[in-house]
Amino acid sequence: MKTTLLNLPNTLKQVIFVLCLVVCIAFKVDPPLALLMGLAIALVIGHPFIHLNKKATTLLLQVSVVCLGFKIDFGEAMKAGKEGFLFTVGTIGVTLLAGYFIGKKLKIDEKISQLISNGTAICGGSAIAAVAPIIKANDEQISVSLGTIFILNSIALFLFPWIGLHLIDFTDQQFGTWCAIAIHDTSSVVGAASKFSPKALQIATTIKLERALWIIPISLATAYFQKSTGKIKIPWFIFYFMLAILISTYLPRYLPFLNNKLGGSTLFEYAFMFGRKGLVITLFLIGSGLSLKTIRQVGWRPILQGVLLWAIIGSISLIVIKGVL
Repeated sequence: MKTTLLNLPNTLKQVIFVLCLVVCIAFKVDPPLALLMGLAIALVIGHPFIHLNKKATTLLLQVSVVCLGFKIDFGEAMKAGKEGFLFTVGTIGVTLLAGYFIGKKLKIDEKISQLISNGTAICGGSAIAAVAPIIKANDEQISVSLGTIFILNSIALFLFPWIGLHLIDFTDQQFGTWCAIAIHDTSSVVGAASKFSPKALQIATTIKLERALWIIPISLATAYFQKSTGKIKIPWFIFYFMLAILISTYLPRYLPFLNNKLGGSTLFEYAFMFGRKGLVITLFLIGSGLSLKTIRQVGWRPILQGVLLWAIIGSISLIVIKGVL
């Protein structure tokens, strides 16, 4: 029987996987490259630790995002959040409404359509994970919705930096805001914004996590209108992110030694660097969790709904941002 890479001994697959992971940790690997490495692992040899991937990805992403908060000034965070509040509310409403009508027009399963709409409107996989138990979505409906969002997220990680760096003249504020509004998942928002500038990264992270807080009212509204008793998941890590901002902004005033440099960086700068590196590893794990089965399972209708919603939210936010900010 002819041996293929997909049926290599599992031990060898594990060695290759760990080597790629070490490369992401030890060397300067950009987020898009990390995602590509993960995709290569998934499609060429398969993920040897797939049963651990979801929990590892979720935990590492949350820890990384919290660490990014240690290099954000509280005043700047409040300013970014205030400027993006009405914009956030408006775009969430438009996306959910458009998603409902597009889903009806394309005759997509109602729960899949609702999950994709919420994932596009708020924060990708986190929103899908929060709403799914409320509407009692089954595993297949959740997988299709997550697959759709993941595919578009992967494209965004390459497309948005290219547009921002080569096609349209953005300021840091404009690009960070556009990423936070128009890209689905926090991981891709942070990855795309980090390719533009450190300032854009701070703005994008702050606005995106403010947007993610809308999981709570949207989940409550969904539970009320559908008379559901499903459990609502609160994204606690967002509050830890805000706590990190408060600590790094105000604690050094009372403990000046926190501003001392150890090996060229302060404690908070090391935490921020850990967050950046953690994000790279997260994207590698996200990429390695993809499978051809997931891609085939999604189908063209959910993908079309996702693309249309993405085009709507992306173009509207771009027009407003370039005209207002």
